[in-house]
Amino acid sequence: MNKILLAAIILMMSVTIFAQQNASEETYRVFDAQGNAVDLNKIIEAAGQNEAVFLGEQHDDSVAHALQFQIFKTIYEKYNANHKVALSLEMVERDNQIVLDEYLQGLITEKKFMDDSRPWGNYKTDYRPLVELAKERKLEVIAANAPRRYVNMVSRGGRQSLDALSKEAKAFLPPLPYAEASEAYTKKFKALMGSSAEAMMGLDNILSSQSLWDASMAYWISQNLKKNKNALVVHLNGAFHTENRLGTVEHLLKYRPKTKALVVTMRYEEDFKTFNKEKHTNLGDFVILTDTKQPRSKR
Repeated sequence: MNKILLAAIILMMSVTIFAQQNASEETYRVFDAQGNAVDLNKIIEAAGQNEAVFLGEQHDDSVAHALQFQIFKTIYEKYNANHKVALSLEMVERDNQIVLDEYLQGLITEKKFMDDSRPWGNYKTDYRPLVELAKERKLEVIAANAPRRYVNMVSRGGRQSLDALSKEAKAFLPPLPYAEASEAYTKKFKALMGSSAEAMMGLDNILSSQSLWDASMAYWISQNLKKNKNALVVHLNGAFHTENRLGTVEHLLKYRPKTKALVVTMRYEEDFKTFNKEKHTNLGDFVILTDTKQPRSKR
């Protein structure tokens, strides 16, 4: 096949993939922390004044996923000339960083990447477009989450169970011991867990495993910021990890106290056009409400 024709086909495929990720303005509303109506441009403007941008999602929110792509792509286009833009993902565990890097560098196929990296069930529909954009633009992608097996260890045996790991295993984790959850985060977490069966089985260990999750994402973001001058990291995570600037944000400020961080919290609501002061105030520096009637992503 003619090389020019092949290049054109590849470009068209890329444009098609990216175009599919545009969210209709009829399916979401954007507000500031106090409930004033704004638009996505305000988020992009604020991103340029920060070093880490947290995009908190409900994992099955298809509108939020499309918005994440739009925001990440626009941040890259607007700021890449003066910032080293990177993508960071809760959805890839730290022990798969080498697999992810090999894929980004074109050393292995996407199939092998998928086979070996334990991707989430909705990776292809919701996270792949961002990873592919990063790959095309040669951007770093951070595998930020702690390996699930170690999170499970903590939920069963407490944070001290990590001490038994080898030096090689601990290299996939934030420095031990990682920080305890803050009082505010603990209160919010316990309210979420309520009287569930999991809570009855040992809430302290479950909270410690959640904190390992938060600390891991924060630590690997901090390492990227320390390594790269003028870095701007866009991080995707479940909204609870960063709502009210708690959790992962708190841990990041322990690792790198002067980090400028922006939190965007996305959640779907039946009445997505209305900002409920009681429910939504200060969930993030910006709050995006999406239409709950839109199709859900399948994990």
